[in-house]
Amino acid sequence: MRFEKTEDRHDDFDTRLPGRPSGRRLAMRVAIYFTPPAGAELTRRAGEWLGRSPFDNEPTRAPDEALDAVVAEPARYGFHATIKAPFRLAEGADLAELDERLAAFCASREPVRIQSLVVSQLGPFFAFVPDAAPAALGELEEAVVRDFEPLRAPLSEAEYARRRPERLSDKERDNLQAWGYPHVFDAFRFHMTLTGPVEERELAAVRERIAAHFGDLDGQPLTISQLALFLEPEPGEPFRTYSVHPFRPDV
Repeated sequence: MRFEKTEDRHDDFDTRLPGRPSGRRLAMRVAIYFTPPAGAELTRRAGEWLGRSPFDNEPTRAPDEALDAVVAEPARYGFHATIKAPFRLAEGADLAELDERLAAFCASREPVRIQSLVVSQLGPFFAFVPDAAPAALGELEEAVVRDFEPLRAPLSEAEYARRRPERLSDKERDNLQAWGYPHVFDAFRFHMTLTGPVEERELAAVRERIAAHFGDLDGQPLTISQLALFLEPEPGEPFRTYSVHPFRPDV
């Protein structure tokens, strides 16, 4: 499987190139995610679990009917933790500007260390989460959400409705209206999703399969030392990694 270097950028996604229809740029969504380095063991095993890599959009294993049904939703997004949720670019903003601003932002940040990343059940889902989230993680999320908000287009009525606002708390609904995503700031919870919703009768079997696949990676430390720009070229298409930007190294 081919992985890109962290400094590389997938220019084939740049919808400002000549000949691209303007409607495609309007439909495209971008997201700011954390993903571990392409060559990390966690990335490799997560890619095998989900069945595809967002770095090259290639399959990582043979089809598995039972597993593919469980991981279809997170597989489309690629293995990641959401820092700023998917959004359309604001009028007048373009991908190059976003990418340059993200590179500069990351160059100004110090790594954030999670002492123990563990597999946890979140309702009907399974995900990797910090055993104890450091305050710096929430500070990073808030800085990203606020700093890149000027580049986000307002939610359309359809996008707002898809978030099921009737199921949200008043605070989450306020966040959705103000920031385009309900789970920001105090409502932010760092998680790296491994499954879609799992039926109750299948929870134990899926939990066992996750434990067997990830093994000793459950409970290992994780350093947040980069952020990635992911793209959804058209609605419903798989998200792919456009660029990855490292934080400044520890002194």
